[in-house]
Amino acid sequence: MNKADRVIIGVTDCGKKFPNYENWIKAHGSHVEVVKLGYRFNNLNEANNCDAFLVTGGEDVHPKFYNKPEYLEILDVTDVDERRDEFELKVIELAEKNSKPLLGICRGLQIANVYFGGTLVPDILTHLNVDGHNKDEDDDDSLHHISVARGTELQKIVHETSGEVNSAHHQSADKIGDGLRANAFSKEGIVEGLESNSSEDAPGILLVQWHPERMKNQLSRFAGNIREWLINEAWKWK
Repeated sequence: MNKADRVIIGVTDCGKKFPNYENWIKAHGSHVEVVKLGYRFNNLNEANNCDAFLVTGGEDVHPKFYNKPEYLEILDVTDVDERRDEFELKVIELAEKNSKPLLGICRGLQIANVYFGGTLVPDILTHLNVDGHNKDEDDDDSLHHISVARGTELQKIVHETSGEVNSAHHQSADKIGDGLRANAFSKEGIVEGLESNSSEDAPGILLVQWHPERMKNQLSRFAGNIREWLINEAWKWK
């Protein structure tokens, strides 16, 4: 296939769960190519060839990157990878400076919020006394409803103002980063989505706390429409 006939999506490495994201993106069609980006491959240069980016889920962001180093004491240090943080912050910087579309999923939302100057709730249960966002006792994603703010880009994408999504996180956005706005919330007020606060002509930035790539109902607008958005934005940039 000619290069002009395909879009290239840079997807950040997240270890054993990477195929979930890769397969989800590739399921859109043969015109989509995935490039795995990660510090283990030292291939930030390949990001220059990508038309859009997906920053994946995974470890906690080291709190030093949002000026809360004291939070490290309450985190599992084996679930923190500073090298990944540093690499993904560079990917997000490259996306911003080159006006390339960016989709962040779970941790992807969190580190993008940090990049733009935001902070994180280090643990939803202990800091906000809210349960039901992490995995359940059977290690399956929790399910809960969210409300979508009217007039946001997310609302235009999913054509809904509420819906059910999956959930597997113990952190969330606290202070919202510069140039971003919240577009979805859980019933407890947890931020479930962020997006660019710029004009419609600005490059797309969509960040979601749920996992569209592994929702059981891939026909849900909160899964399929998210992927469609990313591919469309990649074509627009191209």
